[in-house]
Amino acid sequence: MAKTILVVDDSASLRQVVSIALKGAGYDVIEACDGKDALSKLNGTKIHLIISDVNMPNMDGITFVKEAKKLANYKFTPIIMLTTESQEGKKAEGQAAGAKAWVVKPFQPAQMLAAVSKLIMP
Repeated sequence: MAKTILVVDDSASLRQVVSIALKGAGYDVIEACDGKDALSKLNGTKIHLIISDVNMPNMDGITFVKEAKKLANYKFTPIIMLTTESQEGKKAEGQAAGAKAWVVKPFQPAQMLAAVSKLIMP
């Protein structure tokens, strides 16, 4: 059975690029346009990994990570932040919230897939 990944980004084109790469590697993908939308999709469905942007309207990625980690079903779900932010302070904030990896945009799909494969056991 394919592993499911939730992709959270306010850019539809970026969600599409990430989804194509993930689907091409055999993953199922659920998309959300911001943190609030993503939280509404964390409804008990098994999610194996979350990839989230940091800067989004309605609810930013760091707040989303903190909220997702409060949910029993998603407490241990690994999260990759995929963002233009590269400052150490933001990375530390993301790690403190519960993010396991940090990929800076623009990115190569292979780079993202390598991070995904490290966090999802086959």
